[in-house]
Parts: sequence; structure tokens; C-alpha cells
Amino acid sequence: RERSREREKERERERESERELEREREQESQRESERESEREQRSVRESERERERARESERERERGREREGERERARERARERARERESERERARERARESERESERRGRAREGARESEI
Repeated sequence: RERSREREKERERERESERELEREREQESQRESERESEREQRSVRESERERERARESERERERGREREGERERARERARERARERESERERARERARESERESERRGRAREGARESEI
């Protein structure tokens, strides 16, 4: 009977030891699950940051395209103003030439009138 009790106690210690090992395995498994979950969350956050960086980069490129478009429109306006100024100068030159021709005609007409008088 004494040996039987001893064997039973030994078996109980073994079962308890097994239960303890199982609890430790479960806890380690739980900790590993938590670590895996944290890695996944970090990965999700990093992916979101990467997407945000890509969106910001695209917004910056768009702003650059807008600025270039504004600069091109400003250059076109400047070219248009230069063309208008050149047209105005050409009209002024033409008016000056016409005025010169008109003066010559009046001069010839006066000369002709004096010749007639003589």
C-alpha cells in the first residue's frame, strides 16, 4: 500500500509537471501570437506611411506641374505683350512714313503752285 501511494504521488507529480509544461507552452504560444500581431500591425502602419509618402509625392509632382503651367502661361503672356509692342512700333513707323509722304506731297504741291505763279 505504501509503495502504491508513493507510485500514485509520483504519477501525480508527473501529471502536474506535464500540466505545468503545457501551461508554459501555451503561454509561449500566446506571447508568440502577440509578437506576430505586433509585427503585422507595424507592417500595416509602415504600409500606410509608405502610401501616404507616395500620395504626398504625387501631390508635390502635381504642384510642380501646376507651377510649370503657370510659368508657361506667364511666358506666353510676355510673348504676347512683346508682339503687341512690336505691332504698335510698326504702326508708329508706318504713321511716320505716311506723315513723311504727306509732307512731301504738300511740299511738291506748294512747289507746283509757286511754279504756276511764276
